[in-house]
Amino acid sequence: MKAEPLAEQSADITLARILRPWGRRGEVAAEILTDFPERIRSFRSVLLFDGRNPPRSVGLRSCRLHLGQAVLHLEGIDSISDAERLRGLEVRVPLSERAPLPAGRYYISDLVGCEVWESAQDFQTRLGTVKNVDGSGDAFHLVVESAAGEVLIPMAAEICTKIDISARRIEVCLPEGLRDLNR
Repeated sequence: MKAEPLAEQSADITLARILRPWGRRGEVAAEILTDFPERIRSFRSVLLFDGRNPPRSVGLRSCRLHLGQAVLHLEGIDSISDAERLRGLEVRVPLSERAPLPAGRYYISDLVGCEVWESAQDFQTRLGTVKNVDGSGDAFHLVVESAAGEVLIPMAAEICTKIDISARRIEVCLPEGLRDLNR
């Protein structure tokens, strides 16, 4: 599982959020919002997004990781006052540039919106739609909006037996009593 911000649906992925100027030469400190911060260094340009206007492309001169933050130096940003104007902006890249995941791992944004179907013997029943994914580390749960209310389904291979992102479908085999725990 890979955590990522659940911003509005877009063709971009947010990697960091600019916090403040860093030093005197226009660098900025940014909160890292990706599990792959080392990849930020590999981009020649990034997109800056303010939440209101379309993202704008800017060259990335350098990136270093320092005490859990990214220190970025962007093209055209050469002073503290230039850097101050970037406070609060999201640093994004096109969705097509996000890190590939190994088999059996999924981005949260790919799971949200998938239909969840319960498979039992010879029938299938639609449970609902994934509205979010909660958890951290290896303990993630699908938050499924169903007709009976919210159902939490552990993201375990023996429960989530088939995940087909392209079909937007997840098949589950629920242990007896799981639905009752969620009510």
